[in-house]
Amino acid sequence: MATAKLICAVIGLIAVVFLLVKKRETKTVLIGVGLVLCVICLNPLGALESFTKSMTSAGLIKAICASMGFAYVMKVTKCDQHLVLLLTKPMKNIGFLLIPATFVLTYFINIAIPSAAGCSAAVGATMIPLLMASGVRPAMAGAAVFAGTFGGVLSPGSAHNIFVTDMVKKTNEAYTVQDVIGVQFPNAVAAGIVVLIVISLTAIIFKDYQKGQDFSSKSTSNAGEATQTKVNLLFALAPLIPLVILIVGGTGLNKISWLAWTKMGVAEAMILGAIIAVFITWTSPEKITKEFFNGMGSAYAEVMGIIIAAGVFVAGLKACGAIDAVTEWLKHSQEFVRYGGTFVPYLMGTVTGSGDAATMAFNQAITVHAADLGFTQDKLGMAAAISGALGRSSSPIAGAAIVCAGLAMVSPVEIAKRTAPAMAIAVCVIAFFML
Repeated sequence: MATAKLICAVIGLIAVVFLLVKKRETKTVLIGVGLVLCVICLNPLGALESFTKSMTSAGLIKAICASMGFAYVMKVTKCDQHLVLLLTKPMKNIGFLLIPATFVLTYFINIAIPSAAGCSAAVGATMIPLLMASGVRPAMAGAAVFAGTFGGVLSPGSAHNIFVTDMVKKTNEAYTVQDVIGVQFPNAVAAGIVVLIVISLTAIIFKDYQKGQDFSSKSTSNAGEATQTKVNLLFALAPLIPLVILIVGGTGLNKISWLAWTKMGVAEAMILGAIIAVFITWTSPEKITKEFFNGMGSAYAEVMGIIIAAGVFVAGLKACGAIDAVTEWLKHSQEFVRYGGTFVPYLMGTVTGSGDAATMAFNQAITVHAADLGFTQDKLGMAAAISGALGRSSSPIAGAAIVCAGLAMVSPVEIAKRTAPAMAIAVCVIAFFML
């Protein structure tokens, strides 16, 4: 009977991968397969209990929803566009260096704008035409932006950072999202350096830089409009307000009496940032409030929805005994944990265009047992998170890849061909040397 259940779990896992590759709706796939597995194992309530438990996870809901609410406020006030324009203005006429510089710029902006697709649209509208006009072929212009969209792993508003923080808090109440970013930082920097070097070498190998050429004849009209916008410095700095507050509040600087107020949670920092944006942009408070709550609703539907759905799928695997079996095996084969925590989310991110489903499922199923496997929860959980992000940055069907391809007017496959080698090497570095 136990063997039959494990076979069902394997079939369920294969079904999830197959359906996600076929671009079926992620939450429906995870919930559907998880529920079927629970029913087969005569424990349908297990799926429902997991669903309702995740629905009311206070630590996740308030931080994730507030972060998305702030992102919506930045978008409606166009503060995100001003930030991009402020940072791109000094980058004209630097030739080949525009390619690595664009990667670094996108990486940094993705910390303030953690949505990969949203960051691609904001940065790409300005940088892709600039790259093309400076002699960079369209595919590499799009790839330089797309490659930088894993910088969001260092964002305090990242769902994965918040999820792992909430997990660790169950045993360490003082643990904060700043702590988990500190754990992620070496991985993110190492991966960034690897991608920076490899993407530059790829541009040389593909001969993607042609000095004196202008590939921008087909650039989009909205990109042209973006370059003509006058930068408002206060608008440009607004997206960084919560980030600065959290950095100051999470360091020794908060011990200075007049900075003591900066010690606050992610949600509070995002709400405060939105309030300050009212006075910086003189946008109607009604409009700001409406957009903030629209963002919160979108976060619950899209981000929390995946967390809830992944929990149901994991409940199905638990009902089949698969989680216990895998955990027990890994206890005696700990050398495989680092590979499962990196290559599995990476491959899933590549084939599905989203690393979220695989990473959330892995962290809920395996990372909770990290101590038994010889790892800390934050280190294993964040390795899985960045690996999933690197996988997504290798995928031609990722939303960010499609956005960049549209702006550059090339196939997403051409863009992925240029980012995939860098991402593959980066995940190997993390698996073999960082974890």
